[in-house]
Formats: sequence, structure tokens, C-alpha cells
Amino acid sequence: MKAKTIMIQGTGSYVGKSIITAALCRIFVNDGYKVAPFKSQNMALNSFVTKNGEEMGRAQVVQAEACKTEPLVDMNPVLLKPSSDVGCQVVVMGKPVGNMDSVEYHKHKPKLMDTVIKAFNRLAEKNDIIVIEGAGSPAEINLRDNDIVNMSIAEKIDAPVIIVGDINLGGVFAWFVGTMELISDSERKRVKGFLINKFRGDVSLMDSAITFLEKKTQKPVLGIIPYFTDIKIQEEDSVSIDPYKNGSHAGNKDNIKIKVIYLPHIANFTDFDMLEKEQGVKLEYIKQSDKLEGADIIIIPGSKNTIDDLRVLRENGFVSKIKECKSRGASIIGICGGYQMLGKEIIDPYCIETRKRKIKGMGLLDINTKIEKEKQTYQMTAHDKLFSSGEIHGYEIHMGKTILGNKANPIFEIFKRSDKKVNIKDGTKSLDGKVWGTYIYGIFDNDNFRRAFLKNMRKSMQLPEVSEKDLFDKEKEYDKLASLIRNSIDMKKIYLIMGLK
Repeated sequence: MKAKTIMIQGTGSYVGKSIITAALCRIFVNDGYKVAPFKSQNMALNSFVTKNGEEMGRAQVVQAEACKTEPLVDMNPVLLKPSSDVGCQVVVMGKPVGNMDSVEYHKHKPKLMDTVIKAFNRLAEKNDIIVIEGAGSPAEINLRDNDIVNMSIAEKIDAPVIIVGDINLGGVFAWFVGTMELISDSERKRVKGFLINKFRGDVSLMDSAITFLEKKTQKPVLGIIPYFTDIKIQEEDSVSIDPYKNGSHAGNKDNIKIKVIYLPHIANFTDFDMLEKEQGVKLEYIKQSDKLEGADIIIIPGSKNTIDDLRVLRENGFVSKIKECKSRGASIIGICGGYQMLGKEIIDPYCIETRKRKIKGMGLLDINTKIEKEKQTYQMTAHDKLFSSGEIHGYEIHMGKTILGNKANPIFEIFKRSDKKVNIKDGTKSLDGKVWGTYIYGIFDNDNFRRAFLKNMRKSMQLPEVSEKDLFDKEKEYDKLASLIRNSIDMKKIYLIMGLK
């Protein structure tokens, strides 16, 4: 039997589609079904590499984890990685097919529909339920003609749709009504109800508004989901700078203060989630150079446009401030694009990322980088020579090739890439050990490495040791999320909408 489906669309971006999709995935799995997530097109700089070396959006990886299944590129056949305000790299079935501006991609989208449907069908043949996530809003009039991610997908695979709105932003009822007004008659029939997300306060105060909405649209409100801060699920494609969710360890003089630079094209910011959850750590994202003051550790994350982001850092005083902080004892860490920025020079002879062919680096590491035509995407395993923490696992996504100078010593030995034995040296550190960088994404997800890194920092800073709390358990977090959503929405109606008991 082909899989049953449910599709989560939204009144706009950042209303909670990804998290609710993940929650439904875990609910269905806990109820005994075999489940997979699906999002035909994802726009994000937060990506992951599968065992086959294919690149996909991290939101669908999180949802796959919620399904207790291996992430597959079929779950996200089209990934757009913005490289400028109007252009992006287009990744199809895990491999880049080129850079396109918005007009070029809009014309190209219809050619991708067959790929999208085939990917969905492969999942549908192997699972009981597919939980589908839309993108942005189905009411974007300028994008409807060549849509491959919202209502056109719902109609092609005959999926019932639930629309989510964020009441925390205000205007949620106008968004619901406006969305229903702007979609077609057949699409309105496909919508089976609404979910109100991020509600604070007494639900009974919503009675009159819900009555109005249901009468106006002839669609039921299927649930009201409370705003939560105690469940740690990775965000989709931008850093959460929510005052309700940050600053939990502020004010403790024994904290290690980690400041991550929020690059214009920041990539894979979820690399630092596990650091943020550790006791004795205060981690924050910084958009202004003067906010780096007082940092014990400065992290320069990955970037989709390393040269342009480095130029912005230099123009906004970050480079001089980073060097000033280093002279006062701060440690500087670069991941992927951030690692490249720490070197002497980055060249882009083929104008892959930008029209600027070269840029001077920060000069904190003895390395030089060349941006090449072919993207390197691998899962990998390495030996840690930096803190002697043993084996580490992660993944690589980069188009740069970095050459080490005479003063550079590798800090990781990669011995496996996508199940193939290799012998590759990665990363380097400065002579004083205060600056280091690597191409390895997900390095801080390794408990042994993360704990060794923090223990080394506390020792060098002469801070008291902290008692290690229980290791963060993703499974418990997914179950907490599933329990919250199950108790907030009418799951009986959800199952009926899908044609299941």
C-alpha cells in the first residue's frame, strides 16, 4: 500500500513548519508506523552530508532522526544555498548543478518536478506515512506559476494540507484568512484545518477568535500549540536570536564565554548547539565587532560565500577586533569557511563564489586556500591530534583546497571518507595553540572531543572544573516534543484526515 500523507504548510516563513513536521514524525513512529519526512525544495545554508556523500537540508535530517531512520537525499531532492541577495547554488539530488539568480531558477523549476515526484514515490513505496513540509507560504502570488514545494506538490500527490500560523508574531488570524483568500478553490478544499503555534496565556481567551475564524473560513482549528523554551530541537535555517531562548547562563563568572560571529552567509550554525548545552558555557551569536569584547573563545563558522563574508568582516572592524582579542588571550577557531579566513590568502580563480578573485586572509594561520570547481562532500572519521580525544566523526562540505605552509601542522588525521579508507591531513593550529581551524563540520557533536576541548579551556583559564551533567539526549527531546504536540492538537482528527484509524 502506498504511504498515507499529511502536508504542513504555513502562513509564512519561520512559523514552525519544520518543528511541527518533526513532532508529527515522532508521534506517528511512536504509534507504530514507518515514517519519512519530505520537503521537495529547501532554501538553507544549514546542510548535511549523507553516507553516500549527497548534500541535503539539515531540517530534513532532524525530521529523519525524529522518524528514527537514516537521512536520505530523497527526503530533500532540491536544496538552494543562497550565495548572494539574488543568487544561490542549486543542489539537486545531493549534487550541485550550478549557480542561478532568482529569475533563472524560477524558469528552471518546472524541469525539477519530475525529479521531485520520483523522490517522493521512492519514499512512499517504503513507508506507511510521509509527513511533507511546505516552504514559505502557498499564497505567494508571484511564485505560484512554477511552484514545486507547496500546493502544486499537494495536488500532484493528493496530500491533505494543514496550515500553521505563528500567533507570537501577531496578526495570525489575518494571515489565515488572507491565505485562504489568495489560494484557488481546489486548494481551499485541500486545506483541512489550522494550527495556531507559539501561543502564550490562557487558551480560553481564544474562544471567540477561533469561532470567528472557523465561521469565516469553514475550516476547523485543529490545535493550539504553546510557546516552549525547554525542548531543544535544532532550528531550520537561521540562528535563533530569541530573547526568550538565549542567555540562560548569563552572569556566572566561571563560564567560558564563546562568541560565534554571525556571518552574512553563515552555514551550519547548528555545529555549536551541543557547546551551548554544556554546563559552564555561555554561547552567543555576534553581529557587531564591539560585542566580541570579553570573549574567551571566538568562533568563525562556515560560509557559503567566504570571500564576500571576509570582506564584510574586515570592513566592519571584525578582523582587527579578533586580533585584539587574541592578543588579550582569547582563542580563535575557524570551521570550514572560517578556517579559510584565518589563513594568508583565499583565491577564487573561476569566480565560483564571487566576482572577486582573491582576498587577503587574517594571517593567523600559515595556510592558503584556492576555491575549486568541484564540491567535496563526505561523511568522515578522523583521529584527533589536537586534544587526543580519540576518534571523531563529522562531515565535509567545501569547494576550497587548503595548502599548509611550513609553520602549519595538521591537527586531524582523516582515515575514512564515506566508507573508503583514506589518509588525509586536516586542519592546523598556530604555534601558540590559540588559533586553530578545520574543515570538519559536526566536530563539537562528538562528546569526547567537546569535553576534552572545554576541559583544556577551563584548565588554561584557571577555572574550576564543572561536574559533567548527563549527556544531552536527542531521543528524549524528540519524545518531549511529540508529547507536547500530541497534547495540544486533535490527533484523532489528524488521523481521520489522513484516512487512518
